[in-house]
Amino acid sequence: MGRFVNPFTDVGFKIVFGQEISKPLLLHFLNTLLEGVEEIVDLSFSDKEQVADYDDDRTLIYDVLCTTSDGRKIIVEMQNKKQGFFKKRSLYYVARAISRQGESGKQWRYDIKAVYFVAFMNFTLPDMPEFRTDVVLMDTKTKSMFSDDIKMTFLQLPLFTKEEAECETVFEKWIYIFKNMNILERMPWAAQNAVFNKLSDIVEVAHLSGKTRDEYEASLKRYRDSFDVFETAKEDGLAEGRAEGRIEGAKQKSIDIARKMKSKGMDIDIISDMTSLSKEEILAL
Repeated sequence: MGRFVNPFTDVGFKIVFGQEISKPLLLHFLNTLLEGVEEIVDLSFSDKEQVADYDDDRTLIYDVLCTTSDGRKIIVEMQNKKQGFFKKRSLYYVARAISRQGESGKQWRYDIKAVYFVAFMNFTLPDMPEFRTDVVLMDTKTKSMFSDDIKMTFLQLPLFTKEEAECETVFEKWIYIFKNMNILERMPWAAQNAVFNKLSDIVEVAHLSGKTRDEYEASLKRYRDSFDVFETAKEDGLAEGRAEGRIEGAKQKSIDIARKMKSKGMDIDIISDMTSLSKEEILAL
C-alpha cells in the first residue's frame, strides 16, 4: 500500500474531493480548472440531490456532486472504464442536472443555474486527441459562446505526460499529483503551497481514522479485483482472437489449395480428403 491514497478508488476519490474537510481543496482545484470564470467562493455537497443513477460497478465510476453558494451545479466524476458512449452519457447527466432545476407555475422563467461537469478519465477516446477538452455551447459561424450555462471539461489522464519538474502552472501540478498520488513517496510542492501541504495531510494513509482506513482498504481491494477481471478478460480475448485468426488462416490456405487442385481437374473426393473441405465447399469454388 502506498503512502497516499489511490484517488482512482471510490473512497480515495471521496477523501480527496468529497468530504467537508477537503472542501477547500475542491474549491482550489475547481477555481484553478475554471480560471477565467467567476470565482467559486463556497459550495455544499449534494448527496441528497443525486444526478447520476449508475448501474455500473462503483469501483469504476463515481462522482462528487455539489452546489455553489450562487446555485451552480458541479459534477466531478472519476471514470476508470472506457465506454464507447461516454460522451453521450455525460451529456445525459448534465441535461438531468439542468432539468431538475425546473419549477412549476407561470412565474418561473427558466432561471436555470449553470452546470459544470468535470471528468477525470483513466483512459482515452480516439476522437479526443488532447489531454484537456473543454466543451461549451457555441455559435458555429461566429465561434462566440451561445450560453455559459453548460461547461464540460474532460481530462484524459493517460495523455498528461509531464514530470514533476516540467509542471509550471498550479493546474498542471494538481493533475500531476492526482495522477501519481498513489505512487508518490512525498507530496510535491507542499513546502511552497499551503493547499498541497493540506492535501498531503488529508490523503496520507497513516492519518486516516480506523473506520475510514478500513473503508479505503476495502475499496482498494475492489478496485484491484475489478481491474484484474478486466485485464484477464482482455488477455483471454486477445488469445481467443489469435486462435480464431490461426483457424481462419488455415481454412483460407485449404481453400487456396483446393481451388488450384480443382483447376487442374483433380477428383473432388481426393481434393476433399487432402484439404478437409466438404464437397459442397469445393464445388462452390
